[in-house]
Amino acid sequence: MHIREIEPHNNLGIEKVIKSTFVELQLPLVGTAYEDIETTQMYEAYQTPKSFYLVIEDSGHIRGGVGIKPLKASKPGICELQKMYFLKELRGQGWGKKMLVACLEKAKKEGYEFCYLETIPALKAAIRLYEQHGFEYLNAPMGQTGHHSCDLWMLKKL
Repeated sequence: MHIREIEPHNNLGIEKVIKSTFVELQLPLVGTAYEDIETTQMYEAYQTPKSFYLVIEDSGHIRGGVGIKPLKASKPGICELQKMYFLKELRGQGWGKKMLVACLEKAKKEGYEFCYLETIPALKAAIRLYEQHGFEYLNAPMGQTGHHSCDLWMLKKL
C-alpha cells in the first residue's frame, strides 16, 4: 500500500470508499460529505490552488483518502481537513495517523497557519486521532462548509 495524490481515474474508487463508510457506520447522509457533488468528482474538486487530496492505493484499488482545501468564507491561512475516510480493513492499523500527518505537513508547506475540521460525534476513533494531534474543540463552526449535520468542530495551529 502506498500514499499518493489523487489522479483522475480515482474518482469512482474514492467515492465508493466515502459512501460505503457512511452506510456502514450509519452516519447521516444529508448535510454531510455523502451528498456533496465533490464526492463524485474528487480529482477535479482538489485542483484549486493550495488544495490536495491524498489516497491510499493497494494493488490498483483505492482504500481511503483525506484532503486539504482553503476553508470557504474564512480568513486566509486557514485550511480545512476534508473527507477523511477509510475502508474497514484499514481502520485501526495506523493509516489514519499516517494520512493525517502527511496532510498537516503538506498544509504547513502550503503556508496555512491553522487547520479546521468538522466531524460527527459517532466517529470516536477519528476524534481521538484529532485530539492526539493537537486539534482543539470549538464552540461554533467556522467558514461555510454546508455540512449542517457535522456538529463537532475542531481547530489546530500548524
